[in-house]
Amino acid sequence: MHFELTQEFIDNLIEIIESQNVKKARRLLNELHAADIALIYDNLNIEQAKFLFLLIDDGEKAADVIAELDENDRIRFLKSLPSDVIAERFIDYMDSDDAADVIADLPEDRQEEVLKKIKDLEQAGDIVDLLAYDEDTAGGLMGKELIVVNINTDVESAIAEIRSQALEVDEIYYIYVVDDDKILRGALSLKKLIIAKPNIKIKDIYLKDIISVKADMPADEVANIADKYDLVALPVIDSIGRLLGRITIDDLVDVINEEARKDYQMISGISDDVEHSDSIWRITKSRIPWLLVGLVGEIIGSRVLGLYHGNLAEHAALAFFLPLIVAMGGNVGVQSSSIIVQGLANGTLGFGSTTKRILKEMSVASINGIITSGILLAYNIIFSDSLALTISVSTALFSVIIFASMFGTFVPLTLHKMDIDPAIATGPFITTSNDIFGMIIYMSISGIMFYYL
Repeated sequence: MHFELTQEFIDNLIEIIESQNVKKARRLLNELHAADIALIYDNLNIEQAKFLFLLIDDGEKAADVIAELDENDRIRFLKSLPSDVIAERFIDYMDSDDAADVIADLPEDRQEEVLKKIKDLEQAGDIVDLLAYDEDTAGGLMGKELIVVNINTDVESAIAEIRSQALEVDEIYYIYVVDDDKILRGALSLKKLIIAKPNIKIKDIYLKDIISVKADMPADEVANIADKYDLVALPVIDSIGRLLGRITIDDLVDVINEEARKDYQMISGISDDVEHSDSIWRITKSRIPWLLVGLVGEIIGSRVLGLYHGNLAEHAALAFFLPLIVAMGGNVGVQSSSIIVQGLANGTLGFGSTTKRILKEMSVASINGIITSGILLAYNIIFSDSLALTISVSTALFSVIIFASMFGTFVPLTLHKMDIDPAIATGPFITTSNDIFGMIIYMSISGIMFYYL
C-alpha cells in the first residue's frame, strides 16, 4: 500500500514517541516500508529518531532505513550512536556496498571503531576493500555479494556451490564464471544449468560474451553502459580481468538519478551538489555564482540598451516587443543546449562533426523561426500601422532564434571538447548571453528598418 506522509501522521507519531509508547511505535513501524520510515526523519529531532529507529526489530529493515536516509541526515544520526550499536544494529545486516557507503560517512577514527565491532570478519574485510575505491567509480559502487562458479567444475558441483553462496546474496541476477586465477570468463545461463546433465562441465555451457567494467571506471560511464545494454547488474574486474564484485540495478538507478539531479541543478544555475537539508550558507554559496553572472549580464544588457536610447525614445513601440525578443532567444538557446547536453551525457550523439550538429539545429531553428515570426508578422499587420515596426519585429525574432539555437548548440559542444562539463553552458549562461545578443540584434535591425522605411 502506498504511504502518504501527512502532518496528522507526524503529529500522531511524535505524540507516541513523547509518551514512550513502545508497543504503538513498533506496530506503526511494522506497517511501513523502510523508505517510508526514512522519509519521516526530516520531521523528527535526533532523540526522537533514535527512539523510533532503534525499535525496529527486523535487522534488515533497520539497515535499509539507514541506507535510505539522505547522506547528511545519516551522518547526523550516526554521530549520535555508539560504534557498537552502528555495527550490530545496522552494518551487520547490510550488503557490503551499502555498509561501505555508511561507514565512509563517518570520521576516520569512528570508521576504525565500527569496523572492529563487526562480528563477521569476512564482511569487515570486504568493507575495507571497498573503502579503498573512490565513491564515484565502479569500485565504489560494487558489492562483494555475488554467485561465482569455476569454469572447470561440473554441473552437479556448480549447483551445490550456488546453493551455498546464495545464502549471502539477496538477488541472483547472473552466475559468473571464473577460471582458477579468478579471471572472469563469462556468465552462466540458469536455464542451461538446470537442463544440463550433472557430469557436463561448466566450460561447455557458459556464455562467453559478457560485458564487464573496470574498477576505476567513472560511475556515470558505468550507468550509461548498463542503460545502453539494458543490464540489471554489471561485473567489476581489475586491470588484469579478475572478478572483484558486481554492481546491481539499485545502485545503477541511484547513479542515473544523481547525475540527472546534478545536471538539473547546474542547468538551474546551482554550481555545487547540494541537498535541501544542507545549511543555508552552503546552499547560498552554490547559487550565488551564477546569480552574479546573471547580474553582470543584465548590467551589460542595460548598457546595450543605453546605446540605443535615442532609437527607443523616437520609436517607443519598439520597447513593447523587447521582452518578447529576449525571452524567445533565451528559450530557444536553453532548448538547443539542453538537447546537446543530454546527448553528450548519455553518449547518444555519436561521432558526427560539430558542423553537422549545428546545421541540424539551424534547420530546426529555421522552421521554428518561420512559424513564430510568421505569427508575429500577422499580429502586427492586424494591430500595427507601422510597416517598419512590423518588419523589424518579425525579422529580429527570426534572426534571434537562429542565433540562439546556433549559440546553444555550439557552446556545449565546444566545452565538451575542452573536457569541461557542458551542463554549465545551459541555464543562466545561455539565457544571459542570448539576452545581450538578442537586444543587439533587435535594436540593430530596427534601426536599419526605421531608417529605410
